[in-house]
Amino acid sequence: MALLDTTKDTQGSGLASVNPDLASERLTASFCVPRLTAVLDGGAERTRLRRVVADVIESDPVFSRENQYFQSQNERALAGDVAFLLHRVFMRSISVLGSDKQVAKWIPLATEYQLIGSYAQTELGHVGRSATHAVVFAQLYIHGKCYGVHPFIVQIRSLQDHSLCPGVIAGDIGPKMNFEHIDNGYLMLKNMRIPRENMLNKFCEVQPDGTYVRRGSQKINYFTMTSVRISLISDEVILPLMKACTIAIRYSVVRRQSKLKPGDEEAKILDYQTQQEKLLPQLAAAYAFHFINNYLHELFDRGYKEIQGRNFDLLPELHAFSSGFKAMVSQYCTSGVEICLRACGGHGYSLLSGLPSLYTKILASCIYEGENTILLLQTARFLIKCFSAASAGQPVPPSVTYLAAMKPGKCPAKDKLDFLSPDIYTEAYQHAAIRLISSTAAKLQDLIQSGVERHEAWNQCTVQLVQAAKVSNIFVLI
Repeated sequence: MALLDTTKDTQGSGLASVNPDLASERLTASFCVPRLTAVLDGGAERTRLRRVVADVIESDPVFSRENQYFQSQNERALAGDVAFLLHRVFMRSISVLGSDKQVAKWIPLATEYQLIGSYAQTELGHVGRSATHAVVFAQLYIHGKCYGVHPFIVQIRSLQDHSLCPGVIAGDIGPKMNFEHIDNGYLMLKNMRIPRENMLNKFCEVQPDGTYVRRGSQKINYFTMTSVRISLISDEVILPLMKACTIAIRYSVVRRQSKLKPGDEEAKILDYQTQQEKLLPQLAAAYAFHFINNYLHELFDRGYKEIQGRNFDLLPELHAFSSGFKAMVSQYCTSGVEICLRACGGHGYSLLSGLPSLYTKILASCIYEGENTILLLQTARFLIKCFSAASAGQPVPPSVTYLAAMKPGKCPAKDKLDFLSPDIYTEAYQHAAIRLISSTAAKLQDLIQSGVERHEAWNQCTVQLVQAAKVSNIFVLI
């Protein structure tokens, strides 16, 4: 977390190798840097361990990234850029949705990389060239009756010669804006037999006589997607913004241009208010997103524990919040990285700055694991349901109890400085969220009562629904 750890370069003899302007800025911090670093890392011991690992990696030439922008696609793949995220998702799907017997069979094989797994629902990673198995989500039919989408473990390649299994058509999707070294693929299955015991059956099962048995909510299938979104927010979305802020702010300290006053030396470009206006909001957002990410992980861990006890009550809330925050955070971080890139001028456009690769990487996060507009509508659907329940005096999840707290009145702020009070701007965003949700719910109900079919009424309200979800996300963030 380079953005949040500036103590390393100012310890010992490290100052001698640091640009004087950068060193002087670090010495003027108004807070305890080691203490903040420990808070962000999750404790002083984690900070110590992270630095030990970082030192080992930095001192080993095998891990050097100096030539990464001059490598071919195959060289980058061999250098370690092939991500095993979806292999971990494959394992998580089995751990969450599989029976004890299935976990005992498949997890050791995956852990030892005796097979390479993928998660085949919409986007497909590693199917193009690498994956041997996939957790495939497909419609389950028994005697002509559809029981909805269920997860199946499907072997798609031979473990002997890596050739495609009979009935499997797979390949790489071709050149992309980024991730060109990752084999995102397409997959088609035709007349392929899947053993009955390969349907992940912790919460549902097809018995030998064809009887279908459910032991939980069908919404459990969303849980793996939820875990992926939360992991992506921290690893693939927030981290690029942190890195971009680190690069752009450090550059703005050491880059000098023009004079603020005649006769003075050239000023650091960070001293210009316009540069601060570009970069400091991105820095603030990076901190805010770091802590909302902690909240999401806590919510996820609580949901996971409840699911183990066959309690699925938290699933809708977890799905709604992970969807909404994935959309909001990825959209903001993508814009933030671009702002950082532009703030560095021509140096920012150079691949060697690290900023272009961060931008093209994070831009994809607005699309994969759910297009952001669709995800915001998922959040909006949850909010409308909760608003209707709250209006009827029914219980709602703790995170949305504010929907029952609509208060008439005006903003109490008398001066612009009043908005420095957290209570005032928190109440303002709460009021805005409730007003948008309530007015959208009223419009939706009016359309339905006027004879418009429910699905068409929903479509006519989607712009307002997206706005309501966005403001609600901001309120929770604050």
